[in-house]
Amino acid sequence: MHMIPPATLKAWLHDGAEIALLDVREAGQHGEAHPFYAVPLPYSRLELDIARLVPRPATRIVVFDDGDDAVAPRAMARLEALGYANVALLAGGTAGWKAAGHALFAGVNVPSKTFGEMVEETYHTPHISAAELAERRARGDNLVVLDGRTIDEYRRTTIPGSICCPNGELPLRIAALAPDPTTTIVVNCAGRTRSIIGAQTLRHFGVPNPVLALENGTQGWHLAGMALDRGADRLYPPAPEDLAEARARAARHAERCGVVGIDAATLVAWSADPARTTFLCDIRTPAEFAAGSLPGARSAPGGQLMQTTDQYVGVRGARIVVFDAEGVRAPMTAAWLRQMGWEAFVLEEGLAARLPEAAGRPVSRPAAPPALDLHGLAALLAAGPATVLDLRPSMAYRAGHLRGATWTIRPRLAQLGAPTADPVVLIAPEEGIAALAALDLAERGVRVDHWHAATPAAWQEAGLAVEATPASPRDADCIDFLFFAHDRHSGNREAARQYLAWERGLTAQLDPQERAAWRFLPTGG
Repeated sequence: MHMIPPATLKAWLHDGAEIALLDVREAGQHGEAHPFYAVPLPYSRLELDIARLVPRPATRIVVFDDGDDAVAPRAMARLEALGYANVALLAGGTAGWKAAGHALFAGVNVPSKTFGEMVEETYHTPHISAAELAERRARGDNLVVLDGRTIDEYRRTTIPGSICCPNGELPLRIAALAPDPTTTIVVNCAGRTRSIIGAQTLRHFGVPNPVLALENGTQGWHLAGMALDRGADRLYPPAPEDLAEARARAARHAERCGVVGIDAATLVAWSADPARTTFLCDIRTPAEFAAGSLPGARSAPGGQLMQTTDQYVGVRGARIVVFDAEGVRAPMTAAWLRQMGWEAFVLEEGLAARLPEAAGRPVSRPAAPPALDLHGLAALLAAGPATVLDLRPSMAYRAGHLRGATWTIRPRLAQLGAPTADPVVLIAPEEGIAALAALDLAERGVRVDHWHAATPAAWQEAGLAVEATPASPRDADCIDFLFFAHDRHSGNREAARQYLAWERGLTAQLDPQERAAWRFLPTGG
């Protein structure tokens, strides 16, 4: 087993070569504390997501856990079995990293959120408080409020009267959203970072309008004692037909940030390079991607690619090639990625590029046990005792599960009791989750007979006993759930205050090498 000390990992993270630092603990554990550049890849999903996050098998990989060797060695062995030949284990895990004097960060998407705070610190992005916004709206000022989050987030809760326009879409659609150059544009998100990034995007883009970030977003609005809108459906309009000026603005800003365009032939050569990793990202909307994209491309809407980069790109030092269909969104997204320290490029032909079909690298995954439908499950349970293991998220289990089912998760399967002669059924949200759990159980001598996917409502309709257990599993066992931020949108003002304080405190945790990785423009424009 190849094990490296924290000092070696720290050097590797800043030596300029590609590296994937993979946190193989579950989502709740990752969110509690992890190194700055760690990419979350839970052991419960390891074989399902590794090829997407780390597509090149020769990539230098470091995996870690808490330091108790509970899961990282198993993950290392699984990766090596998949053909990843350059995998190391961080000695001591997070505990060893902290003992060596390095910071551990709470929360998720930490590099992206920290970058947003650094943007405000660097460019002095102007903002407006919730109280001032409410006052200006009450007196009828000429302004528009744009929610820069995803459509789903917007529909859950937003500022009354706001229009949904995800940050990646702002440059393309702002002329239709604010045709009057005297209209003040206010960009909001749920907290701070996307408000800042959205507002600064328009300032970099060169719109003539006054542009402000809503300080503390919807949480700040709620903390100021004002009601939020739920279920809103005011979505962005189509882009203007004449995009010549928008393309020129985007090109000027991209050039300032050092963005280079590449042609399809270059992309094909890069994709075949065994020594480097290249991610091809379609930064248009998910609906546009679903209607047709380029071979080998992944859907990574521009605003989300920036906000949650570690969910799309698992290799630090990799190339990122972005494209769109019109030449506005891709240059602006690439400009931000360059400032974030990535080698980002724009595919010059965009959606019209002629690329060969992407073969992809086949990843061997275990087969799932036979699927069991609702009728079959009811018959099996009626026939006699059965062991039912529920692999759904812990909060879903708490809300409702089959009576007698045991909640568990792949890293905890070894803690189950000795196998019995009863049939074993896995309840799982997807086939791959069941397959991976069955693989681990088989190595313990437990044969899984079936897997089943359904909802508590379906079980109840079929006459099966369903129960809710709000306190079970215990909080300490819910390693897949991040309690740190779970109720900040549900009216809990203290949770919202704590979350906003966390965002504001991120930059203070950076060390000089982490700060030096950003590539901000030399001026505040």
